[in-house]
Formats: sequence, structure tokens, C-alpha cells
Amino acid sequence: MKQLLLIIVFAGVLISCKNSGESKKEQDGSTVSEAVESNTANQTETNYVTIDSDEALVAASLMAAPAESRDGCKVIGYNMAGEFVTLREGDNEFIVLADNPQQSGFNAACYHKSLEPFMARGRELRAEGKTGPEIFDIREEEAKSGKLDMGKPGATLHIYYGESDQYNPETHEVEGAHYRYVVYLPFATAASTGLPEKPLGSNHPWIMNPGTHKAHIMISPLFKDKNE
Repeated sequence: MKQLLLIIVFAGVLISCKNSGESKKEQDGSTVSEAVESNTANQTETNYVTIDSDEALVAASLMAAPAESRDGCKVIGYNMAGEFVTLREGDNEFIVLADNPQQSGFNAACYHKSLEPFMARGRELRAEGKTGPEIFDIREEEAKSGKLDMGKPGATLHIYYGESDQYNPETHEVEGAHYRYVVYLPFATAASTGLPEKPLGSNHPWIMNPGTHKAHIMISPLFKDKNE
């Protein structure tokens, strides 16, 4: 009789565990399903479109500037017709160089206005057909002689770049774009700044072109996780 009772009790425990396990699996499966549906919904909510107007070009390019300064930035660059123009006047310390719509991907820059002589000289020499090394050498000589104004030490260039030319018209963000920063310190060296000449990590600052007119601190933040 005792053996029969033990068998009945044991069978009951097994049935209870099986039902509990099945219930947990159903709950876990439901949770996973809800998470997948939520992620899918978030992905489909983003409406990326092609930058196809000067207004969209300006809006996306302004993402290169600090958020609090975007309203007052001057915007220059190539318009959709391929002309280099002032796309928007500004009244603060920043100039935004818009993405060139004739080139693949996206690359906009925002820099302190004291850097404009240096930037403008580069555009002028490039328009004359000078190569990268030639432009470097010409500006190096002009900066050393005092002919070329290199701006305020520490003046910064903000770069917003990516492989896509699609942007979100609601947030103005370009799909998959990232930031990089360049802090100009003409003729600075590793010894004068304490920075290495090569990055110690993927997001560590370092000094590039040390000892030249184009010496600058490179800062490349880690890429933002697309799933965040």
C-alpha cells in the first residue's frame, strides 16, 4: 500500500514539473516574440530618404555642428546644382561646410571661423588643380612666413560622415553617420603636448602631422551601437 502511495505522489510531482516547465517556455517564448516585434517596429519607424534639396542638404550638414550652435551657423558648400555658394548666412563662431551632393556617401564639417583663411586657401589651391602634397607644402611655407593665418590655437573641426546619403527628415540624422574631431595646434609636437603620435586605442586622442602647420589632435569617438 505504501509503495502504491509513493508511486501516485511521484507521478503527481512529475506532472506538476512538466506543466510548470511548459508554462515557463510559453512565457519565455512570448517575451522573446514581444522583444523581436518591438525591435522590428523600432527599425521600421525610421524613415530615411535621399537628400534631394538644398534645404535637406543644409539640415543634414548642420548635424556636424554642436547642437546648441546649429541655429547660428553659416553654411557654405556645393548646392544641388553643383555650384559652390553660401547656402545660409550665420552669426556665430561656426562655419559649416556642407556635404558635396555630387560625391558618394556623406561628409559634412563644422569649424571655428578663425580657421576660414586656412580652409579657404585649401579650396583655392584645390580648384587650381594642386595635389594634396602640393597643397600641404604651399600652406606650410605660407604659414611659416606668416602669410597664412592659421586661426586660434585649439580651434576645432567637427566632422560628421558616413557611407550613406540617406537622412531622417524628422531628426536630420544621416543613416549610420559618425563623428570625428580635429583640434588644430600649429607646429605642436608630441613633446609639447604630451600626446602620442599614434593612437593607443580606437578612441584615444593622438597628434597628427606633428611639428607642421597642420599639427592637430585627432579624436575619434567609438561608433554608436545601431541597436541602441
